[in-house]
Amino acid sequence: MLITFVFFLVSILSSAAGSICGIGGGVIIKPVLDATGIMSVSGISFLSGCTVLAMSVVSVYKNMRAGTAKLNLKTATGLAVGAALGGVAGKSMFQMLKAAVDDENIVGLTQAVVLMLITLGTLIYTVCKKHIRTKEYTHLWLCFLTGVLLGVMSSFLGIGGGPVNLIVLAYFFSMSTKEAALCSLYIIMFSQITSLVQTFMTGTIPEVRASYLIGMVAGGILGGTLGSKVNSKIDESGVDKLFIALMIVIVGVNIYNAVKFGTAV
Repeated sequence: MLITFVFFLVSILSSAAGSICGIGGGVIIKPVLDATGIMSVSGISFLSGCTVLAMSVVSVYKNMRAGTAKLNLKTATGLAVGAALGGVAGKSMFQMLKAAVDDENIVGLTQAVVLMLITLGTLIYTVCKKHIRTKEYTHLWLCFLTGVLLGVMSSFLGIGGGPVNLIVLAYFFSMSTKEAALCSLYIIMFSQITSLVQTFMTGTIPEVRASYLIGMVAGGILGGTLGSKVNSKIDESGVDKLFIALMIVIVGVNIYNAVKFGTAV
């Protein structure tokens, strides 16, 4: 019961923060639960994906209904379709790595190091973004290819989407903070649906307790609802500050995980 409550608490807090910033929550859930050592890397990736899907569906619906930010459906859908296909490839890469090394610690170490580097790069970009001139691409094929890359990365890492979405959307498509957050959640929703369907079809569902799954999905729904309300009441500066704080915490947790998994190999 205590572990279920911890999972629920991590889920709701991560989903609320993820909904506000558009990072999905998986980028917080995955490393935090990895650090606890309660479950296997595969099990945590699955629970994280289910939680992020629940949160993204609720958040996209709430934000679009409230009109807190505009969503360019042509660009967003091109990115989302690409991310969905990339998610299939990323999931396959994860399963191949897992089968090749046959060691959860090596898989966890790989994910922790890659996620740490991505998060650190995202943090540096966010701090310096006022001095960076952005692009504004509109070509549908470029949206699709960009989405594929985002999908591969997020699915392989088991984070659903993460901070890299926001940086790509801000730099290549000149989206504002709140526009990028909503578009990121839209992309995450598509990629997670595809990833979950692939998991069921290939029969690669890891063993997880039903209570953990129910608790985390419930936390994702509640967190997405709470985050959407907060997002409508704070300005973009507030979103940026929360995002930077989260990135610092995530880098720290991933350094810890990298050391933990590395010493266990």
